[in-house]
Amino acid sequence: MRTACILLTALAALAAYYVYLPLPGNLSDPWKLMLLDATFRATQQMCHLIGYLRLSHHLIALNFLICTFDKLDFASHKDIKITDTVFDGVEVRVYQPPAKEDEGLKRSVVYIHGGGWALARAKMSAYNNLCRIMAESLNAVVVSVEYRLVPEVCFPEQWYDALRATKHFLQPDVLAEYSVDPSRIAISGDSAGGNLAAAVCQQLSKDEHLTIRPKLQALIYPVLQAFDFSTPSYQQNMNIPILRRTVMIDYWTYYLNANSDLTPSLLINNHTALDVGQAASFRERLNWTSLLPSSFKKTYKPVIQTTGKAEIMQEVPALLDVRAAPLLAEDETLQLQPKTYILICENDVLRDDGMMYAKRLEKAGVEVTLDHFEDCFHGCMIFTSWPADFSAGVQTRDSYIKWLDENL
Repeated sequence: MRTACILLTALAALAAYYVYLPLPGNLSDPWKLMLLDATFRATQQMCHLIGYLRLSHHLIALNFLICTFDKLDFASHKDIKITDTVFDGVEVRVYQPPAKEDEGLKRSVVYIHGGGWALARAKMSAYNNLCRIMAESLNAVVVSVEYRLVPEVCFPEQWYDALRATKHFLQPDVLAEYSVDPSRIAISGDSAGGNLAAAVCQQLSKDEHLTIRPKLQALIYPVLQAFDFSTPSYQQNMNIPILRRTVMIDYWTYYLNANSDLTPSLLINNHTALDVGQAASFRERLNWTSLLPSSFKKTYKPVIQTTGKAEIMQEVPALLDVRAAPLLAEDETLQLQPKTYILICENDVLRDDGMMYAKRLEKAGVEVTLDHFEDCFHGCMIFTSWPADFSAGVQTRDSYIKWLDENL
């Protein structure tokens, strides 16, 4: 009995050690976040073991488990019609609110889900519920894009999928089929989906053959660059769940089909050192010392290596491709962007990506709303249902939908 008590105490101590993380005092629901993070870390480690044993690719295993645990969806769909279809070879899920008597054309949102270009699905309950609520709250047609994922495909295929689906939807006959007002369409996404939404919006703005373009873009804690992994938010939040700095770099290497051995070099910005000629023309576009407010910069210093590894850019040229990193776009492209909403969270490595994009868009003459949440963390907007129900999720979701309602 005594041995059992000692063993249980030791196991409890180990569990507490694994779960507990020192978190900033301004984070909402800290213990719930610790439990969520511990669950996700344990699942990731198990999937890495599966990959090490060559039973499956670890990302395939991880996505399988995420989608398996996510199958239960008790939310009522009310009168929303949900249809799975294909737009130019790309799977999409369309949410249509019921038509009302004497009602005109509806507004619409094209939504691209997050997940590091490798995880989640448009059909999983977190995104299904978000898009359903958007359709209900906005009385809008919502198109959720089911782009292909890593490791099945890598960049630029995810971008092509999102672009093809969006361009197909923007055709006048397709919009008429869904009773959508061509002048009231937004493109939106969160995290990696925000990356794809921004990159697609940039491409659409330059397409001279398009007669219909999005009225708005709404980006939720978007990932926008792989040039500098030592911005103040990357330094400040490097160990904050659920997106640590090393994890974000890993997802970049997966997306760009790069060797994971490059991670240590990327971590210290060896790929954009002063002697790496390919990076020189982009440096000012990501100069956070001029783009970030002092409240973000604090006492952090830029990490710019004098000598680095030019071969990284030769091996992975997509690191400087604006389709992968929309923050690198030239001013002439930014001037063409529609009215923009960018939501950022204080406790997120990607906070400064969003802030820098907002500043560059504003300088280019674009009207921008920056929604900064002091107590929120990366990914929070999809965590609104039990057991992962966070006040931060409801807070950010409601603010996002409110902006769309007022501006679309």
